[in-house]
Amino acid sequence: MSVRQFRLQPETRRVIAEVFARLDYRKLGAIYCDVGGQAFWRDRREPCRKLGVTLAQVLRRRLAAGGESLYVGAGVAEIPVLAMETLELKRRVVPCNLRPGEVDVLNKACDSVPLRFLKREASSVPGRFDHLWIVSVLNDPERFPE
Repeated sequence: MSVRQFRLQPETRRVIAEVFARLDYRKLGAIYCDVGGQAFWRDRREPCRKLGVTLAQVLRRRLAAGGESLYVGAGVAEIPVLAMETLELKRRVVPCNLRPGEVDVLNKACDSVPLRFLKREASSVPGRFDHLWIVSVLNDPERFPE
């Protein structure tokens, strides 16, 4: 089956577009990059959204409705997947991120969505998760101590 057969619902696509439009890319640029953060997001904003939508479509056919997902190190790229799980599959999603500034920006952009990023260790979140997503924990050497 192709990804196109599992297209996201129009409402989900609208929410994703709205959240991406509300993100404060100036603040995110400083969080994601030591230098050139605004240029980084100018070039990667749309590819990031498209990749996230593609991943959401793939996961839509693989995840059961009503389950629980834990995201370790979730950020901008995970917004489409988190929105799809929350809105279409009615899953409990727990996105954890240890960068307080990033969490603040993400939560502000997600005000209209039933989705909240947590500023805490994923290991401290109770639940019976049937899906685990590890984002950049393994490839962000500066974050290893966290």
